[in-house]
Amino acid sequence: MTEISKRREFLKLGMGGAVLAGAAGMVALSAQKAAAQSAPDSLLRTIIDRGRLIVGTGSTNAPWHFEDEAGKLVGMDITMARILAKGLFDDDTKVEFVLQDPAQRIPNIVTGKIDITIQFMTMNANRAQLVAFPRPYYVEGVSLLSSPSGKMKSFEELLAGGANTRISILQNVDAEAAVHKVLPEAQVMQIDTQANVIAALEAGRVDGAAVDLSTVKWLVARNPEKYADSGFAWESMLYGAAVRQGDPDWLNFVSTAFEIAMFGNENALYDAAFLEYFGTKVPDRKTGFPSH
Repeated sequence: MTEISKRREFLKLGMGGAVLAGAAGMVALSAQKAAAQSAPDSLLRTIIDRGRLIVGTGSTNAPWHFEDEAGKLVGMDITMARILAKGLFDDDTKVEFVLQDPAQRIPNIVTGKIDITIQFMTMNANRAQLVAFPRPYYVEGVSLLSSPSGKMKSFEELLAGGANTRISILQNVDAEAAVHKVLPEAQVMQIDTQANVIAALEAGRVDGAAVDLSTVKWLVARNPEKYADSGFAWESMLYGAAVRQGDPDWLNFVSTAFEIAMFGNENALYDAAFLEYFGTKVPDRKTGFPSH
């Protein structure tokens, strides 16, 4: 065990300075002993004793969770799970992924089938009555995908187009109102699937496609010759993991691990994933007064 690893093991106990001063000759303390300080029924203790984290997620929604060309499960949600495993075991591979339908995101938490759901889950007050949410790890929104060869590429051009601007969006009761909130005169074409919403843009039937901001970032990063980012998003919503209620130790660990990965000193996994899946570097972190 390296000196850094020994220090990590020791600091997991959160001991005071007086004990730390005399710790030079101590035998390295284990994560299991550290976890013993958590509540007897805390999932944190169970997970560390088990030696792996069990995460509910999906496999069909890039850039959040999908299989790469080698069949490996990847995506931003998958990275957030690996960040937790890294914090728990100093090994980001100690994760067991349970593929689940979005409808099972909450039931599998409540029944204990999984330790945590990380599956592009929107945080809201209704869901917070059933599960507990750690700190969010992404701010999603609606954005406008455009074409680099189109006559209207930027949001300003789409807005200036007035009634001549054509926008495709996934069919739902609020679709037209959502578009008219930012493009009040635009023609709205409601389409049955997300793939067909984007296909309408590719075929030149519309000037912009209203899709998730993360989808815009993903597609533009992969195919800049085919897609363009209009540069505007609205209807912000928080994406977060979900855990069982009534376990503050586990909830606090997840929030802390995410906080450190996003704003602290152990950010390599988060930063690399953000760049790969969204084509954007994480803003520089400033030292001094907390700003997040």
